[in-house]
Amino acid sequence: MTGGRIPIVGVIGSGVDEHLERARPLGRWLAESGTHLLTGGGAGVMAAVSRAFYETPDRSGSTIGILPWDDDRREPREGYPNPWIEIPILTHLPLSGERGTDPLSRNHVNVLSADVIVALPGGSGTASEVSLALRYGRAITGFLVSREEIPGMPGDVTVRSDLEGVQAFVSSALQSRGLKAVPRSLDRPRSQR
Repeated sequence: MTGGRIPIVGVIGSGVDEHLERARPLGRWLAESGTHLLTGGGAGVMAAVSRAFYETPDRSGSTIGILPWDDDRREPREGYPNPWIEIPILTHLPLSGERGTDPLSRNHVNVLSADVIVALPGGSGTASEVSLALRYGRAITGFLVSREEIPGMPGDVTVRSDLEGVQAFVSSALQSRGLKAVPRSLDRPRSQR
């Protein structure tokens, strides 16, 4: 599926630590670039990148959150979605973290729904999403200072330590899929800006 649709960029990372020095500029750039942002819809990196994306003026994309289920409460797991998710997608899938590659983990949906994925620092859940991206043949890069920022990350993932490297990777990966992000401010007639 290509054509005029807005590309979806998935951002994965810690559900606790925000890593603001990377999440904020990445979220703003993705919003300015004319993509949708997909995360797991929770706290940490997911909230930080979503907030930066959401607060960017004149964006054409939306924030999408793939939410885990809490069977006991019969609703999304506590803390989901974060306040910046515009399109919450509730799943019946409760597992994450160390069980992130299990068939009952929403990580499969996260990875398969994204055209390209950027991994920020995280733990076992992030490492499982990286593994799934490789399994499903999704373009993925790490926005990391070192590979150790995602313990257990497979070695097949290229790491970029600066936003410019991530931008080049994302743009190239989208182009190879026949997709092009178009910023809203360039997509609308000048009278509507």
